[in-house]
Amino acid sequence: MLQPKPTPISLSDSELQQVMDTCRPLAPHARDRFLRQVAEAICALPERGDGSVARAIRSVWRENYDPPDLRISESRSRAY
Repeated sequence: MLQPKPTPISLSDSELQQVMDTCRPLAPHARDRFLRQVAEAICALPERGDGSVARAIRSVWRENYDPPDLRISESRSRAY
């Protein structure tokens, strides 16, 4: 089954930079879904500007970001 083509959106340079900078820390496999969700959130905005794009990014960030587990279960140094 063919999926409908997404509607293109136009972003200013600073808005696109916000989206791409936010996407960078995500795992590569999570970036596509994140970008699609951000595009949907941006399309739903009544007005577009740097602040509203940042809010759209924030609205989908937490469900896509999987923070690394930095807990250390054993000492890294074997000398002790």
